[in-house]
Order: sequence, then structure tokens, then C-alpha cells
Amino acid sequence: MRCVALTASLLLAGCANAPAEVVTTPSAPSEAAKPPVQLQYLYGSPEAAVGVRAVNARIADYGVWRIRERPTDSVVLAPGATMDAPAFAPCGDKPFAAVFDADETLIWNLGPMRHFAEKGTGFDLKIWDQWEKSGAGKAIAMPGSVEMVNRLRAAGITVIANTNRSAANAKGSEDTLRAAGLGEFKHGETLFLMGDDAGGSSKDGRRATIASKYCVIILGGDQLGDFSQQFNVKDLPAAQRMALATSAAATALWDKGWFLFPNPVYGPWEKLGWDDAFPSDKQWEPK
Repeated sequence: MRCVALTASLLLAGCANAPAEVVTTPSAPSEAAKPPVQLQYLYGSPEAAVGVRAVNARIADYGVWRIRERPTDSVVLAPGATMDAPAFAPCGDKPFAAVFDADETLIWNLGPMRHFAEKGTGFDLKIWDQWEKSGAGKAIAMPGSVEMVNRLRAAGITVIANTNRSAANAKGSEDTLRAAGLGEFKHGETLFLMGDDAGGSSKDGRRATIASKYCVIILGGDQLGDFSQQFNVKDLPAAQRMALATSAAATALWDKGWFLFPNPVYGPWEKLGWDDAFPSDKQWEPK
């Protein structure tokens, strides 16, 4: 989901290890440069394709298995529930649904990601707005996602997208998902967008709306905010965010209703510092 700025420093990270003397030479045309390593991995490597396809296969297998016995609760946290004291929206006799983010979860946004990288710029909301309106046929389904949504639908599970694309561009997003081979999504029914409620970029309100109508047995996304806004609380320390995501309650849900797709390109983790990623007590220096 395109929920945070794609920083210029991240986009240029592929050049970060260049020797100092090389930096002084004139830059080659951007067309000749390689994409940043994060983009090379996610969009071009067989390693990422295999990993994403495996997540999609697990989702489809889980959905088909899960509906064999009607669950009591959905996997959407109930309003007011916390990861420390989790409680979930009840299922009752509601129809089954699987809820996914769209960007870098159902589709890869090759067009704007290449544009930002080649220009060496950060995320540009005006460019992204154009992409939402006109990206149909240019975004591609992620490996295994078409097969996954088809298997879920064949099993009687409604597939819903809950994305922070703009409600003002609903038709463009409907067209984009359809052109990628993912079938029909209808705004307000199986497509929920930022602007549909007063929650802004938080998806909690939209998830609650969906869970009021469906027994949600699957949540899928590439960011922790695709599962609960608790992971995206402003100024939440990195260590606390890690603790929430790896708590016993969260661990009980990963790959058992909550499914996370790899995305090394953008996310809230872009703000991490050296000590966040490399604990000080594990420092090592060669002799």
C-alpha cells in the first residue's frame, strides 16, 4: 500500500556503496543505470516471485480449509481491542470474505515505481494520482494472485480490496484490478478506498464496516497497517512496534488468517536508524 513517502535516499540506495573516486565522475544517463537493489529484488528477481507465489498459495489453501467449519470469530480486531488483549469481530452466519490491500499485495505498480526511480525523486502524490486514474493495463498481478483469488471465489469466499488509493479515483482502481486479471471489484461493495470514511489512511474503520457484513477469514497486505492501525501509531518506538508484531497474539495470526507479503521497497520501517536495525550489543569490528 502506498501509505508512506518513497524516499529519494531509498531509491538511490543502490549507489550507496560506490567508491568515493567514482562518485566524482559524471553520472551515466539514467536510462543506462540499474534500478535500485530493492526494486531489482521485488519486481525482477525469481527469489521474490517464488516467495510471493508461496504466500498466495498458502492463502488459497488456508481459505479453502478454513471454511470447512464455520469459525466463531473473524480475523478483524474488534473496535477497542488491542494486541495485548485481542478480541475479534463475531462471524455469526455472515458470508465469508478475504480482505486484501491492493498495491504490492494484489498488484505490482511497475509504472510509477520505475518513474520515481529513474527520476531519482521521492514519492510524488500528483504523479500517483495520475497513476490511479490511468494505470489500467500497466499494473500487473503479482505472481500467483490471479490463481489465489480465483480459488477463493470458487470456494464461495468474497474477495475484497481495502486500499489507501483515493475514493475520488475509484473507477481507475476498478479498471486497474480488472485489467490485471483479478476480476471485478466494485467501489463500496468489494472495493474500499481512502475517503470512504473519516479515518484517513487508517483502515480500521473500513475493516470494521466489512466485518459487519462478512465473516472475514483472511487479511492480506504488505504493511502492518493492513492488519491493524495499532502498528502505525504516530511516534511508536521501533522496538515497541517490533514487540507488537512478534507478540504471542500476533504470532498466533501470522499465516493463520493474517498473511504478509514481502515489500522491501517502501514502508514505515524506512525511518529506522542504525541501532534499530543493528543492536548495539551485537556490534563487531574486524581486527
